[in-house]
Amino acid sequence: MTTDPDRSPRFDDDLLGLDPDDPEARAFAAHLDRMQRVPSCSVEGYIRGVGDFAESANRLRGPQRTAAVAVTLLLLAVAAWVIANAAGVVLATWAG
Repeated sequence: MTTDPDRSPRFDDDLLGLDPDDPEARAFAAHLDRMQRVPSCSVEGYIRGVGDFAESANRLRGPQRTAAVAVTLLLLAVAAWVIANAAGVVLATWAG
């Protein structure tokens, strides 16, 4: 018996009766996999979380997409502010 490497094992347990070749069923299985993933408090975990946010934001339309873009820009602005302040402290310490 040949097994499909893209086939989620969820079709054997949680999604019995659904067609594993149906794109919507595959998307639902992928969604369940993402929901069950344990968050990791590591750099890799944070990067994976950012990737999940980006994938979700790319699927959005209308005002929800605008809100996702606004949140992203706000986070980038805060990161730039923190980096600028840290560089200022380092330079002030080094110079003085």
